[in-house]
Amino acid sequence: MKITIAMGFFLPVPPARGGATEKSWHRLAEIFAARGHSVTLISRRWGNWPDDERREGVHYLRLGGFEHRGNLPLNLLLDLRWSLRVRRAMPAADLAVIHGVTLPALARHRWTGNTVLMPGRMPKGQYRLYRDISRVLATSRVVRDRVIAERPEFESLTKITGYPIDCGPLLAALSHRSSKERKTITYVGRLHPEKGLELLVEASCRLRATPDLPPWRLVLCGPEDTASGGGGASYVESLRAKLSTQLPADSWAIQAPRFEPDRLAEIYGQADVFCYPSLAANGETFGVAIAEAMAAGAIPVVSRLECFQDLVSDGVNGIVFDHESADPAGSLTASLATALRQPVDQARTMSRRASESVGRLDFPRYAQALLADFSSLARGTHSKELSA
Repeated sequence: MKITIAMGFFLPVPPARGGATEKSWHRLAEIFAARGHSVTLISRRWGNWPDDERREGVHYLRLGGFEHRGNLPLNLLLDLRWSLRVRRAMPAADLAVIHGVTLPALARHRWTGNTVLMPGRMPKGQYRLYRDISRVLATSRVVRDRVIAERPEFESLTKITGYPIDCGPLLAALSHRSSKERKTITYVGRLHPEKGLELLVEASCRLRATPDLPPWRLVLCGPEDTASGGGGASYVESLRAKLSTQLPADSWAIQAPRFEPDRLAEIYGQADVFCYPSLAANGETFGVAIAEAMAAGAIPVVSRLECFQDLVSDGVNGIVFDHESADPAGSLTASLATALRQPVDQARTMSRRASESVGRLDFPRYAQALLADFSSLARGTHSKELSA
């Protein structure tokens, strides 16, 4: 098959600045190419990278993009400008996987073949504008439901797939996991207010006054700059100021982002508890960092967002706290304390269940299912094997 993958306007591929979508589809493109398919990947021009190159069997086309802004109307305008550029550059293909808001509204079968969408953010009305779509890859049940609510005709072509993750280095971290006297609570992701980090910092401060806990430390790891989706230096400084006044200096750390798989596996492998307290009900669609941490054996503690329910079953392979309670910081504090107090055998069981439950998302298995479905689309038949 000839497959074109069109990315968004503000992050480069290969993923030099992170991005779950960019990481996932870069790796998938390489797997597709290794299995004999002709793959073109269109992404933002970056640094001194060539505008046109072939690497690992993938044809990269890079166009002038834009920095992400904190203003939604401006971002939509930039997305439209990007989409017009991409439309002119897209080669004829059997299938085009499109990431973006406005480009799908410009797609037509006559030049892209089958059009496949994967919502990276929660749908916000744009699906009412789309026509000639062959497949929607919904990352969770709630995303599928939102797509269908906007476009009921898409029900039969929308499948729940989750996101792929690289289980290899993560399972290696799991195999080397050992009990430590001092436990680590870890967050990996954008350092942004919508991620609930103020809740996590407040809960960590309350944990200090909670009796009968083993020694622990908190690690926050991710980008702070707004161009990378962070909340900015002043926001992160406010978190740092509270931690520094409430907790001993050796019991917390705010670290720069890690994008390389081996380095990410290392930080996940050091996490006993992985806390992802996101409040972004209209932003979160899956939780790649949660799945990666679970593969490495960290016990997840997550907010009660609908999309996380596809990953975490409360009390089985993780813990869910009520972020909408009257005292959400208190709810998170209690959940973290429960995770920290678990006896060794119970913690190991939950850790094993967490890892096993995301094995279906490993890149080779995920790519195989996608290619089977893409082939069925190209042949005009229907695959029943895609949903994860």
